[in-house]
Parts: sequence; C-alpha cells; structure tokens
Amino acid sequence: MFIPLHDTNPLKKISYPYVTVGLIALNVAIYVVLQTGWVAPLEDEDLTAFAVVPAQFLANSAGDSPFLASGSVLVPERLTLVTYMFLHGGWVHLIGNMLFLWVFGDNIEDAMGHMRFIMFYLMCGIFAALAHTYMLSQSDLPLIGASGAVAGVISAYLILHPKVKVWVLALWRIPIRITAAWALGIWIVAQFANLFFASEEAVAWWAHLGGLLSGALLILFMRRRGVLLFDRTRGGA
Repeated sequence: MFIPLHDTNPLKKISYPYVTVGLIALNVAIYVVLQTGWVAPLEDEDLTAFAVVPAQFLANSAGDSPFLASGSVLVPERLTLVTYMFLHGGWVHLIGNMLFLWVFGDNIEDAMGHMRFIMFYLMCGIFAALAHTYMLSQSDLPLIGASGAVAGVISAYLILHPKVKVWVLALWRIPIRITAAWALGIWIVAQFANLFFASEEAVAWWAHLGGLLSGALLILFMRRRGVLLFDRTRGGA
C-alpha cells in the first residue's frame, strides 16, 4: 500500500484550495474538540448518535422515528449521512483520510470550483454511507469517518489525472515517485480485494466502494467546461 505525500500537479483555475483546507481544518477541529478529551469531549454513546448505524437508520427510515438517539443526544436521522463524515476512530484514521484529501483534493476543487467541490464531497460521502447501509443492513456498528467522501476524490483524480507523478511512501517507509494510475489504482484494487477477503468488520469497505463509484460518476458532470479526462490535452497526449 502507498501513502501519498505530494503530487506534481499545479492549480490552473483557482488561486488557493480554500474548501480542501477548510474541510481538513474542520475534521481536525471536531476530532480535537469532541473526541480527544482535551476540550469538550462527548461520551462514546453520544458520538454514536452522529454516526450512521445501518440497522437503526433503516428502521427509522421505515417510519419508527425521524431521529437517531444515543445517550443524551438526539440527532435527525437524515443528518447523520453528513455528520458521520466528520468523526474519526483515532488519529491514524483521521491523518490517513486528511493526507489523501490534502494531496488530491485541491486538484478536484480546481477542476470544479469551490462550491461544486463542496457539493461533490458531501454527495460522495452520502452515497458511500447509503451503499454501506444497504449492503450491511443488519449491522449495529456505527459508521464514521471521511473515507467514503475521500474515496470519491480519489476516483475523480484518477479519471482526471492518471499520468501525474505522485511522491508516495511504499511499504510505509520507502519514498518513490510513480504515476497516480499506479498509486491510486493499487489502492482501489485493494478496496475490492478487502471486500471479499478481509475479516476486519470495523473497516467500511462498502462505503469506500460507494464513494469510489459516486466520485467516478459525478466528476463526469460536475467538472468545469473544458476540463478534459485522463490527462488529455487539446494537442492530444
């Protein structure tokens, strides 16, 4: 598996990726304030109210209740499709997601514009949660994390910029420079493989695949006019 460090892909349309940086700052702030115990921590059972719990979500969707409740917190059921993206299971979970978003999110924001990128990111996360929920409809495990939304960013980047060179850490320690097609392609293949062979139920593989699919479809319609696919230039490369 590769850990992305930096891509050689300058911005063309925007001066600064405000949305990408803002999303990273918001995720980190929520984790520090609510989950670390340093500022105003919520109890685990209260945090669960902001997660997507498939069995509970589907039961409420069937008309039992418009809210998801856990501990002393009551959250509108549909709102959890957004709130779950901003909670994480630990520092490693948070840093991993934010690193992928930092390296690849700015170019997707550049290809769409700020407002469309916000919509794109949230839509990928929502679709990821729904895919996870309907494929694991009996699960009582809470779904949290930005992985589904970030997976959408990854698939969009792969469709736009497969030939761009990316610095990555191979095997967690060896810096190498390879194309995005290799770095992200291997990551995507690993998600499909883990879906069938991994025994770790705590990892939401279906959410990853839902995010990948939604990102691949949405980038086709939400990119700016004139933004070409697969690193093609008007001269034909």
